[in-house]
Amino acid sequence: MKEIKKRNGFLLALAFLVLVVILLLIGLCGNVQKEEKVKVGFIMSGAEEESGWNGKHYLGIKEACEAYDIELLVKDNIKEFTGECESAIRELEEEGAGMIILSSYGYSEEAKELVEEYPEITFYASSSEYHSANMTSYFARMYQARYLAGIIAGMKTSGDKIGYVAAMPNNEVNRGINAFTLGVKSVNEDANVIVAWTGAWDDEQAERAAAESLVEEEQVDVLTYHQNRDYVIQAAEELGVASIGFHEQLEGYSQLYLTSAVYNWEMVYRELVKGYLKGKENSTENYWIGMEVGAVGLSKYSSEVTEEMRLEVEKAQKEILGGKEVFSDVIYDNEGNLRCDENEIISDEMLLEAFDWFVEGVEFYE
Repeated sequence: MKEIKKRNGFLLALAFLVLVVILLLIGLCGNVQKEEKVKVGFIMSGAEEESGWNGKHYLGIKEACEAYDIELLVKDNIKEFTGECESAIRELEEEGAGMIILSSYGYSEEAKELVEEYPEITFYASSSEYHSANMTSYFARMYQARYLAGIIAGMKTSGDKIGYVAAMPNNEVNRGINAFTLGVKSVNEDANVIVAWTGAWDDEQAERAAAESLVEEEQVDVLTYHQNRDYVIQAAEELGVASIGFHEQLEGYSQLYLTSAVYNWEMVYRELVKGYLKGKENSTENYWIGMEVGAVGLSKYSSEVTEEMRLEVEKAQKEILGGKEVFSDVIYDNEGNLRCDENEIISDEMLLEAFDWFVEGVEFYE
């Protein structure tokens, strides 16, 4: 009897040990799977160390991944519409990325069919033209900061002509031009914004030439831009005119460099990564945050920004934070058509996906 009890006790202990081992193995496998999934792929059109658009995006996603102890897989210098984006996505899938961020505007068009091949991967794209069940548009409401920058430009100009060097007319760029112009007009009804297109995000020669033409032929006395880097600010310094930057606070320029409309991409990417980890990925078609969480704003001012200008900016900023929409109330386009009436608001859907017109006060350099 004692032998039977002893044997049964041994078998019970052995069964318990086997159960513990099985549970440990299941847990270990689960942790391995989880670790493999928590990899974020990031595709960018420039280099990690680059200033402007690419550098700010990289620092933003790097900070977010470090905050959540996630492995970041980067594919840089991936040029738009070359086929490189598709190859980069396939490589990231092979490397185990569970979430892939497409940080250049044209990528979503290139990847719109490919993303459907990988339904298990969460995609975020920095444009809103294309969506799918597993691809969400993300962006920051830069137009809010553009509006504030327009106030400074409108008060700074003495000749009522402001130059805007822009890459190409898409929804993102058009929003910025229009918001900037509305800001100008809010403080200076006589001023107009003259836009020169370059056709590229990063073309030093074209951007400098456009800036020079706007100053020398159109007599603009303030310049701003929508491109990846600060070539227009460099040209403005050489031409002796005031300028407003983009993406980040710039260093090494004179007081004629007034301020920059800046992104805080860390805020945006933290929210995207946090949502992914919580299983809330692709829960909305468009993810869009702005000044209310510090995702956009103006950088520090130069001494050329007067106290009067600062007060006007502060007033407008308080109104926006209080719920006032930049694109609201009476707005006419530059062909005289009423686009928004009193007590109306232009919807996010239109701003993101169908903003193919320009507000009153926008002109084009030919």
